[in-house]
Amino acid sequence: MDLNRRLRATSPVMSSPLRVDYVSPLPPVRSGIADYSADLLPRLAPLCDLRVVRLPNQLVTAELEQRWSPVPSSVLGEEGRLPLYQMGNNEHHAEAWKLAHEIPGVLTLHDLVLHHLLIELTLGEGDSEGYAERLEADHGWLGTDVARAREWTELGQSAVFGLPAHRTLLRRQRGVLVHSRWAADTLAESDEELAVRVVPMGVPLSEPASEAEAAGWRERAGVPSGASLIGSFGFQTPIKRTDRAIEALASEALAGVHLLIGGEVSGNLDLEGVVREAGVGDRVHFLGFLDFDEFETAIAACDLCLNLRYPTAGETSASLLRMLALARPAIVSDYAQFSELPDDVAVKVPLGEGEVEALATTVGSLLADRQRLRRMSRAAHEYVARVHDPRRAAEAVVAACSELGVLEPLGDRAAVVPPPTSFLYRSLPGSLEVAGADKPWPEGERRRLGVHLRNEGIARWLSAEHEIGGVMIDVHWRKEHKGEAGEQHWLELPRDLDPGDSIDLEIAIRRPLVDANLLVIEPHLREITGFNAIDGPSWIRELE
Repeated sequence: MDLNRRLRATSPVMSSPLRVDYVSPLPPVRSGIADYSADLLPRLAPLCDLRVVRLPNQLVTAELEQRWSPVPSSVLGEEGRLPLYQMGNNEHHAEAWKLAHEIPGVLTLHDLVLHHLLIELTLGEGDSEGYAERLEADHGWLGTDVARAREWTELGQSAVFGLPAHRTLLRRQRGVLVHSRWAADTLAESDEELAVRVVPMGVPLSEPASEAEAAGWRERAGVPSGASLIGSFGFQTPIKRTDRAIEALASEALAGVHLLIGGEVSGNLDLEGVVREAGVGDRVHFLGFLDFDEFETAIAACDLCLNLRYPTAGETSASLLRMLALARPAIVSDYAQFSELPDDVAVKVPLGEGEVEALATTVGSLLADRQRLRRMSRAAHEYVARVHDPRRAAEAVVAACSELGVLEPLGDRAAVVPPPTSFLYRSLPGSLEVAGADKPWPEGERRRLGVHLRNEGIARWLSAEHEIGGVMIDVHWRKEHKGEAGEQHWLELPRDLDPGDSIDLEIAIRRPLVDANLLVIEPHLREITGFNAIDGPSWIRELE
């Protein structure tokens, strides 16, 4: 069934109550979004006609199976039911990603960046052509260039995080939900037509473990009695900056402080090597993957939790909110959505030079001020109760779905991306035509030449006023085969030349009286190179 027919067949009919098809990974999938969904479903159920959709090739726990009786994805959106997708940036969301491209709904975007998932779905399956097509659709020429670069080198993290690869997916939805104002503003900057609503992430409050329970857990984990304990939780990837925390642990300010690392460690991250180099092996405790109960107990056993992040995929960290819900204050990176957190529940550490020193100083001062820690603990618990109450979060989701679900998808449209410029771009194809240089041209004769330049690439040629990357046209005479330049002239490009644009220039020159039989005309980038070295046009004529 083509998209338009499927769209008509699944167009939601808004009635009371709202009829929702819920699409998400669910436990036992090891995903924060799976846990989020398990918490949200019981709060959504009283507010709408809720049906849970089983994702292909994913297990569901017996408890959830019995409670929600998931239906197959083949019936998704039928009879006017509104799909409500939960979308994250990992392989667990592959099937939801495919369904959301085909059947419009309301999509909760947990991660603004979906590039890692795109790589799994295309390059991970050997589909480099599909990867290039998706990136071009979402990011124009920039996506094309990144895809081309990926063919001959490892794709850097800056490119992956810089191109979110979500435009086509989001424009096929009726609306988008996010969990922070920063995320909403970021989406608006990239596509102001999107219908986006901010809803809180619901996180249930938990009673922290008692002092006796926490002490018992510390003893089992090998943490000495009375030692200060900090923790970093969740899947450990380079962006979580746990290596910085380990380096900070080696500072004098944190002598005697222990660190818990709760969660699987990414295969491309050698935290144990960082521990050895820092010489803190007796104070770092790797816990591996933790089930939910042990996860909460480990958090409660800590005096303070870390949730550093750079770069960010735009996620609202469920693990961070669970730390706060357990009345544990946090230290976060002063960056993106984390800067929105109140100062009385999360202390911000700047990124960049001095980050490790700032982290050590901040952690040390907090651990030394137990009264401040207790105040922050109470504030953290109250913040989650006030802002992230699951019942209110579910009400906000239903209200947003009722509003957005009647909208038509925006549909596909080519990304409008400002062109690159000659300042950085190193492929500048074009054409160069010269009028007035016909033979014979006697020595000593002065002529006025017409130079017609056309930009046939995708980069804007900058005018000569730009000190680096501006275009100057070199006009000179030389002897054949000897490369000796005779009289040389420079024509300045008087304005920027956009892709597809052309310009006519004139120059008056005299053929030298000395033996110079070759006239060469070639654009140059100021302070960089001639066009001949970067796929650009040049013109040469032998006059004898």
